[in-house]
Amino acid sequence: MNLSLRSTTALTLALGLMAGPVFAGMEEAREFLDEEIGNLSTLSRAEQEAEMQWFIDAAADLQGMEINVVSETIATHEYESNVLAPAFSAITGINLTHDLIGEGDVVERLQVQMQTGENVYDAYVNDSDLIGTHWRYQQARSLTDWMNGAGADVTSPTLDLKDFIGTQFTTAPDGELYQLPDQQFANLYWFRYDWFNDPEIQAEFKKAYGYDLGVPVNWSAYEDIAEFFTGKTIDGQKVYGNMDYGKKDPSLGWRFTDAWMSMAGMGDKGEPNGIPVDEWGVRVNEKSQPTGSCMARGGATNSPAAVYAIEKYKYWLENFTPPAAAGMTFSEAGPVPAQGNIAQQMFMYTTFVPSLVKEGLPIVNEDGTPKWRLAPSPHGAYWEEGMKVGYQDVGSWTILKSTPDERAKAAWLYAQFVTSKTVDVKKSHEGLTFIRESTIQHESFTERAPKLGGLVEFYRSPDRVRWSPTGTNIPDYPRLAQLWWQNIGDASSGAKTAKEALDALCTQTEEILARLERAGIMGELGPRLNEERDPQYWLEQPGAPKPELADEKPAPVTISYDKLIESWK
Repeated sequence: MNLSLRSTTALTLALGLMAGPVFAGMEEAREFLDEEIGNLSTLSRAEQEAEMQWFIDAAADLQGMEINVVSETIATHEYESNVLAPAFSAITGINLTHDLIGEGDVVERLQVQMQTGENVYDAYVNDSDLIGTHWRYQQARSLTDWMNGAGADVTSPTLDLKDFIGTQFTTAPDGELYQLPDQQFANLYWFRYDWFNDPEIQAEFKKAYGYDLGVPVNWSAYEDIAEFFTGKTIDGQKVYGNMDYGKKDPSLGWRFTDAWMSMAGMGDKGEPNGIPVDEWGVRVNEKSQPTGSCMARGGATNSPAAVYAIEKYKYWLENFTPPAAAGMTFSEAGPVPAQGNIAQQMFMYTTFVPSLVKEGLPIVNEDGTPKWRLAPSPHGAYWEEGMKVGYQDVGSWTILKSTPDERAKAAWLYAQFVTSKTVDVKKSHEGLTFIRESTIQHESFTERAPKLGGLVEFYRSPDRVRWSPTGTNIPDYPRLAQLWWQNIGDASSGAKTAKEALDALCTQTEEILARLERAGIMGELGPRLNEERDPQYWLEQPGAPKPELADEKPAPVTISYDKLIESWK
């Protein structure tokens, strides 16, 4: 961008010289398209210019406004903040600041605005994990109503909601769209494809364990593979068979609410989330009212399957993982496999893929192809066919009702700009967090796919819809999520056993549910706790909570990666 022109424009605005058309508008847009977008768009150049002209016209009455939006710090949002936000400001005349902070801080600020009514930010990139919160509290604008009402004049005719792949996760049971997806990434299994296909390593594994080394289908095989690789020296480095993190930090909570428990088999069958018991162990009734979290009320948060899930995590962290990982957070642990000494990782957030494909890394070949691959994560002993298989983050634009309409309009324009067809292909190459079907199918990703280790194949497969965010069973994500990292942290550190930590977690969860029920602020959508009864009653009912298995390590199963990838095609 022509920074001198942008600076001059900002100065002109500051002086209040608004009599005529202050901004270069299309001149700035063409410069942006030339220098930044090029042919990395699903639109032709003429269509790009038409879309940019619409933004210029729609912003005409909003020029000079100072707008503030916020998101967590990941590569996609860094690109938005550093490149797209300045471009938007230069093109539209809306002075927009896109702040980057930790995800926990994003939720905290959103919570403050919901509690006080003060306009902390004009828009938030807020995980769709809060869809149950937004639906029940009714403090987030229904974008369905907004686009057909007060926001109609600033809603792009080329938005094309049907092209978004995640709107089913941001639509509540009332049929209203509350959030617009901005970025999506899944949790998948990551492994060293080169090592798994080394004939000597394959023979050694087969001799030791009696079956073929391959992508683990269940946790039994994952554990064998972790044990096999840990302590080996490969390429001059000591190797570990697992990577994870364990610091008592908000990100430790996501580590478990992001479908770890459903992958273990704690919840009920049902996609995108278990019904009536979801991946948090929270039960709802036929009216979607939360009725309990502990087994005594029909929940599964402290069930045998949940204890198994935590104990497996701890065992692998303590025995097959670099020692430093126990003191790491989500953001610290994500890039570690790039160092070249990790054989596999059960739980790889694909938002870290950009940090794993850089030239010169020990996990990247000289031709730029990766030595690693992505595959579906294996499932635990309690898992059954038809249950949720994994987590998909859907960071989405959310505008609260407490934001004044004019400010909401300016923020909504920015939300549409950074998700527009003009910019989405280029943005997706920067962050690899796909939101549009047209982008996924773009020829540039067909060309790049061999260098992304299966990510493109996953997002082009019908399987991708089986990975889903937290669902609507959770009525107050900000309050309930805090309980997870605090209690799981006690289990991770050894301060409590897994069972003790989960008993405390479900009890505290029900205390919040009970307060929400007494307050009545959610009306008919709020919690209605079941009466407590002997947990054995619920353990004898079909589905979750499930009784303890006599054998929590069934026969290990693996599959050839190449056969798996063929099934995705």
